[in-house]
Formats: sequence, structure tokens, C-alpha cells
Amino acid sequence: MATFGTPPARRPSARVRRRRLFAGIAGAVVLLAAIGGTAAAIGFARAGADDQETDAAPTATASATPTPTPTPLTPEEQLLASTTDPAACAVSFTGDGIADAPMLQTQGALYAGLPIPTRDGLVFAGWYATPADAAAFAVPARVNGSEPVVCTDQRVTLYGAWMSPEQNAAEDARIPILMYHQFTANPGGESGWLRGNYAYIGDFDAHMNHIATTGFYLPTWDELSAFIDGRLFLPNHSVIVTDDDADQTWFDLAAPVVDKYKVLTTSFMITAYRQDPPPNAYVLRRSHTHDMHRAGANGDGLITNLSVPEIVADMEASYGVLGVKEIMAYPFGHHNDTAKEGLRQAGWEMARTIEPGYVTIGTDKLALPTVRINYGMGLDALVNLIG
Repeated sequence: MATFGTPPARRPSARVRRRRLFAGIAGAVVLLAAIGGTAAAIGFARAGADDQETDAAPTATASATPTPTPTPLTPEEQLLASTTDPAACAVSFTGDGIADAPMLQTQGALYAGLPIPTRDGLVFAGWYATPADAAAFAVPARVNGSEPVVCTDQRVTLYGAWMSPEQNAAEDARIPILMYHQFTANPGGESGWLRGNYAYIGDFDAHMNHIATTGFYLPTWDELSAFIDGRLFLPNHSVIVTDDDADQTWFDLAAPVVDKYKVLTTSFMITAYRQDPPPNAYVLRRSHTHDMHRAGANGDGLITNLSVPEIVADMEASYGVLGVKEIMAYPFGHHNDTAKEGLRQAGWEMARTIEPGYVTIGTDKLALPTVRINYGMGLDALVNLIG
């Protein structure tokens, strides 16, 4: 009996099945080959990129600009870099055997603390504005603490000079230390037992004008000390101006004259009674003791009656006011060995007496002589004393 519906599927023959298997395997092989080729291509591409990057790196390094090494600052530049003061000036020192480092000074102020070099067998002859001035020992061009600092572009160079000890001795310099006291505007002078102490201010003006205009060299105290030691040349035409007591007439009458002529001077102050600041740039304050400007039990100055520790204590009190030691003036000029030892132990190097005379090489630093100026001594009298 016939059956209607979908006829049953015929199973392929074994031959057909083998052909299909071979075709499938071949397709898989082709697919795998394609995939492998793509992977290989990607790998080759990546490797090529890596090679390009590796090759490019040296090119980038070779083309980079090297960082320049900064030029070291000179000693002068280092000094100026350490301050913001527009008036700062780097002062350099040069000359045979000169090895002093540059130092900062303030333009317009007086030079302070200039070095005094030493050299075996020679005497330092000072600092000068030019090499030619140094070679000639030209006093008008010699630079020291009596001169204001003048700079160009915040720099200046000073030139050192040397001479032989024989040349220095041949100068036979005798340095006067002028000693003034009080001043008067009265041409006829003052009355009383201290009349001689009061110099007429008109005479003082003439004195300072003479010193300022006739080529005098104005040594600083450290220069005077080195001169006494034979280490520094000072010309014979030198002078040091001092005033004792810092009387009010010194401030009112004399100090303006000092400023007018720009003459370096020293005011010896009794610091228990006066602590005034310098009236101008040309006045140095130094000690006339703190409170020893009075008589002692023996009738002489108190300093000759005290022990070394007592003298030291008084002078330290004076130092506390002035902030400097270096030189002092004995009250009334009185001194003895105990006074000298007290000064030494307190740190003072020099002391001025009232004994008449001039400072020379080898003078006792704790007994410096002086040239006293009294009332009535006009210009001629001064010229006779100092030239």
C-alpha cells in the first residue's frame, strides 16, 4: 500500500562523504593560513614600528641642544650679589705681591678698613688711583680712609705700591698730631684761666683751609700704627687733626668747618658726659675715657690712681658707647705704667699725651706726642709747626 508524505533522505555514498571531508579540511587550512598571515603581518608591522622608534631615538638625542655651563661669578660679582644696596661698591686691590680679597664699601662714604699688606723686605707705600700714581708715590692720588668712595658701575680698583726700608727711612717723616680744645667766635678770645684753650674759629678756618688745599696727607689711626712699626710709608707732608673733650663749641663752631673743608678729624669724647653721634662724616669719635677725666687722690688725673682692672672697666664702658678702641687721649695727658697696662688689657693700641713732639718710626704707641694749638695761633704759627 502506497504511503504519501516526505520521502526519506538518502544517505550520501562513502565517496561523496570523503570529498566533503577533504573540502572541509582544505577550507580550514586556508582559513588558518589567512589568520596566521594576518598575525604575522601585524607582528611584522609592530616590529617595523619598534625598529623605526629604536632608530629614531639616537636622532632625537643627537639633535638636542646641550645645557650651557654657567660662568662662575667673579669675587667682585659675588660681593655685589650679596647685597641689595644700590650704593654698594666692590673695591679690588692689585699690584706686585698684592693678594688681598676685594671688599664692599659704600659709595659716597669714607673708605673704611682698607688693608695694609705686608711683604718681606719691603714697606707698603699706600693705595693709589692709577698704576702711574702708584709708581710715582703721588700723594694727591693716594687713597685712604680720609677719602670718599667713588665708583664706576659699582666697582673701583686701587693700586698698591712698595718701597724699600731705606727709601722709607730717607723720608724721615715726622707726623704732627694737632690738639685743639674749645673754640670761640670772639676774635679777642675768652677770659679766665682756660683762655688759652679757646682757639678763634677764624684761625681754625684758616688752618683747615691750609691743610685741605696744600697737599697734606691725612693718615688714619691704623696707618699711623703701621708707620710707627716701619710697615707703612707716610709722607712728611702729613697731619692728624684732633679735638679734646667734645665741648659744645666743637659741635657748634668747629665741626661745620671740618665738613666745609672735608678734613678728617678725631674728637676725643668723655663718654660719661657725651654720647653725641658724629656731627659729620669727617669726624671720628674716639675715647677720652669714660669717667676718668677728673683728678685723683694724688692730684693728677684719676687714671694714674686706679688699678689695672679699674682702668679696664672704665675703658670698656667707653667702648660700649663708641664701639671702637684703637686710640684714646689721656685726661690732662697724665699717664703711668699702670695706665698703659690697663689700656693694653682693655684692647687699646695707642694713646695720645699732651707732650710736645712729632710721631716718628718707633714712637711709643701708648705715649704719642702732640702739637698743641692755643688761642692766638694764626695761620703763620701753624705753618711754622707743620709746613
